[in-house]
Amino acid sequence: MKLSWGWKIGILYCGFVVGMLTLVIASNHQHFDLVSKDYYEAELGYQKVIDAGKNQSTLSQPLSIHANEKTVTIDFPNEFKSKILSGDIQFYSPVNSDWDRNFKINAENNSVTILRSALQNTRYTIKIKCAVDGKSYYQESEIFLHS
Repeated sequence: MKLSWGWKIGILYCGFVVGMLTLVIASNHQHFDLVSKDYYEAELGYQKVIDAGKNQSTLSQPLSIHANEKTVTIDFPNEFKSKILSGDIQFYSPVNSDWDRNFKINAENNSVTILRSALQNTRYTIKIKCAVDGKSYYQESEIFLHS
């Protein structure tokens, strides 16, 4: 059986339409939590975050983040030794908001250790906000946790 060029173009067009409909339906079933629930209020106070980031850049070294199979360790610079740290650490997952985690800074020996059992195996943006001697600091880092 031999098809004419008109039938071939019609089959190609129908295949294209079916493919596009499949992609549209599949994309509508994707779920992404890219914005926090209090996005507008957070944006109003963003100048404080910019200032804290500038303070962070004046330190002798940035905060270092290390992960192994059991823990994630955040080491603070030597300027913070024997000083009282306050603040919080946010693990933000752009894939699923249910995986977001917040931890209060409780620094022992100038570092914070977080158990991996509290976190998912995914990419996180770690947002560290801390204050030392009345001065705010902010650092944002990416980490990919995998098993």
